[in-house]
Amino acid sequence: MRMLDVKSVAFAAAAVVAGGAAQAQDKVTYQLDWLPGGDKAPIYVCINEGFCADAGLEVTIEPGRGSSEAITKIATGTSDIGSAGIEALMAAVVTEDVPVTAVASIFNTGPHAFYTTADKGIASITDVKGKSVATSPFTSSNVFLPLVLAENGMSEADITLTKADPGALGPLLMTGQADAIIAWLTDVSRYTGQAEEAGKEIVILPWADAGLELYSAALVASDSFLSERPDVVKRFVEAFMKSLQFAYDNPDAAAEAVAAQVPELSAEDVKGSWLDASKLAFNEVSDQFGLGTFDADRLAKTWVRVAASQGMDEAALDPETIIDRSFLPEM
Repeated sequence: MRMLDVKSVAFAAAAVVAGGAAQAQDKVTYQLDWLPGGDKAPIYVCINEGFCADAGLEVTIEPGRGSSEAITKIATGTSDIGSAGIEALMAAVVTEDVPVTAVASIFNTGPHAFYTTADKGIASITDVKGKSVATSPFTSSNVFLPLVLAENGMSEADITLTKADPGALGPLLMTGQADAIIAWLTDVSRYTGQAEEAGKEIVILPWADAGLELYSAALVASDSFLSERPDVVKRFVEAFMKSLQFAYDNPDAAAEAVAAQVPELSAEDVKGSWLDASKLAFNEVSDQFGLGTFDADRLAKTWVRVAASQGMDEAALDPETIIDRSFLPEM
C-alpha cells in the first residue's frame, strides 16, 4: 500500500450505551464526491439506521464538488474516507502520487450514458453521428466520450458537442435544442419525469452496453487512516456494506434516511435517484464477483480505459497497487 454551495453538514451517530454509561465512539469524517442525493444513500442509512453507531462510530459527512476534490481532501487528512471515482484515483496516483487507496467498490459499472427522446430517431450510439450533443463541463463522462465514440466508429468531429450547466441539460433535450445529452444513469428517474411532462419518450443508451465496461465510484481512504486506525476502517467498511445492502433491500427507508438528514431533499426524489443508482452496484457483476469486491481482470481493464482516455502510459500504474481488499468483510 502506498504511503449546492453549502456549509459542511455534520451528522453524529447515536451514542452506544453500555452499563448505563455512554461509551466513547471513534470519529470518522466521510467525504462525498458530490452534493447529497439519492446515489449517496448508503452513508445516510449507516447513520440513520444505526449501523455506524452499532460499529462504535461517530460519522460526520462532508459534501463535495467532484472526485478530484474528494481525493484531495482525503489525501490531505481533511476527511478520512469517502466516495470517489476509481478513474480519478488512478489518474491522481499517476500524476500526483496521492496517498489514497480504494478499499471497496460502490458502483461496479460506469454511470455514463447518452439520453435522447424517441422523436430524434437515435436508437443506438452509432446514431449520434451528425447530431447535436450537450454535456456538462466537469462530468467525468467527457473523459470517456472519445473512447466510446471510437469504439463505435466515430470521433468528436462527428458530433456537435456543446457544454451547458447540468441543470440546463434536461430542458435543452426536451425543447429540441439538443438531439442528445450526456448524463449519468443515476438520473434516469429525473429525465424520464421531464420527458413525460414534455409529452416525450426518453431513450437511454448506456455506454457500458457499447463496450465501456469499468468500475466507477469506490470507497477510498487516506493511507494514514488505513495504517493508523485499521480497526476503525474495518468496522466502517463493514457498516457501510451493511448499509449498502439495506438500502437496496429497503429503498423507501433509504430515501427517508437521506431526507431526514438533508431537509432540502424530498424522500420521493431521493428514492428515484437511489433506485437508478442501485443498479450500478447490484447487477450481474456483483452477482458474479460479490458486492464491493474488485475483480483483478475488470480492474485492469478499467485502468486500460483510463490510460487511453487521458493519454497515459499503461505501464505507469499497476492498478492492484491502489486497492486494498483486506478491509472488506467476509460475504
